[in-house]
Amino acid sequence: MPPTAAPATLIGSVQRAMRLLETVARHEYGAPAKQLARETGLALPTTYHLLRTLVHEGYLRRDKGLFFLGEAAERLSSSGARQKRRSTVVDALAHWRDTLGVPVYYAVYREGEIEIMCVSDTPGTPAVEEWADFRETGHAHAIGQCLLSQIDEEARRDHLDRYPVQALTPYTVRDSHNLLRRLERIRRMEPVTERQEYALGAVCAAIPLTLGATAATIAISLPAHQEHRLLPAARKLQSEIGRMLGSLALSISM
Repeated sequence: MPPTAAPATLIGSVQRAMRLLETVARHEYGAPAKQLARETGLALPTTYHLLRTLVHEGYLRRDKGLFFLGEAAERLSSSGARQKRRSTVVDALAHWRDTLGVPVYYAVYREGEIEIMCVSDTPGTPAVEEWADFRETGHAHAIGQCLLSQIDEEARRDHLDRYPVQALTPYTVRDSHNLLRRLERIRRMEPVTERQEYALGAVCAAIPLTLGATAATIAISLPAHQEHRLLPAARKLQSEIGRMLGSLALSISM
């Protein structure tokens, strides 16, 4: 029986180049062109041509007649690993969203800024609308208060110098002095809660996560009329995070 022809839409040179990259990747200490040609089943002239091209583009590097993965390929690998870590976090947030029936947020404090990395919600349980920039209003929402409680006093004061306390609702903390006193009273690993300080009609809770030198948090929100659910849901979330933290590591560097 004759071999099955490859679909006309496939580009043979790309297939061969990818096969070469995969083969080089299996050789931690490099491999010569002749060995790569033998292992991939490619003709030696074709192998040389593809190797030269891949070296020129940075996907391979040549050293003393041996070929190794180059910086471009390593960047692809690093990006793939980051995507995989992010997918793990997204899946975890979606699981907690469905289990608790609340929107779930993941945020970090990085280089002096509050960054909302991921939000998981549904049409039936929508996230709080960002009507005022989350980065500039950390004093008013549970995410920001939780992150600010994890950094040192000097960093807190620097943050508040750049983003001064301002009243967003009648319930927002009134000045930086009162906010700093509140942050000092937050006990380690305790959920941080706020009630209608950022947005009227919304209450929020944030679980602190300090992994390495990075302050992070997983948070939830609820309509104000469901405030009675806030702390029980936050406690359950904290328990869930504790069980999954080892395997997740929550991809702080994503």
